[in-house]
Amino acid sequence: MTATLFSLTFAVAAPFWALMILLPRWAWTARIIASPLVVLPVVVIYALLVLPAFGDVLPAVASPTLTGVRDLLGTSDGAAAGWAHMIAFDLFVGRWAWLDSRDRGVPALVMAPVLLLTILLGPLGLAAYLAVRTRWRPPVAATEPQHLG
Repeated sequence: MTATLFSLTFAVAAPFWALMILLPRWAWTARIIASPLVVLPVVVIYALLVLPAFGDVLPAVASPTLTGVRDLLGTSDGAAAGWAHMIAFDLFVGRWAWLDSRDRGVPALVMAPVLLLTILLGPLGLAAYLAVRTRWRPPVAATEPQHLG
């Protein structure tokens, strides 16, 4: 079952990445990606992997040591759970960057390599987007104070 869940992890996330990268201007992409629930399938896989081993996982993450984390991730179950963890967070970060880039008017051709970097090396993709977004102003509504009348 672990191998199947490992294989499913990216498979259930890939369609959302494809929408953001290949069909960024399609109206349905915006509607689908607007929901934070796009990460839910990966979160379910993560839960299926982690909850049965919760007794082993909790001590390793509550008081982490290099040896403890290595031992946890050094098993098939641990590696599959680690993979699901990374895919879920990478997708959530990619989703945020894509939505934020649309609000700022960042061109899709600029975002495509940033999103690919986020898929492959999550935190470096986030760093790339944080650098990219400085070149585009936030939307006017986000920078003006809101007045209640």
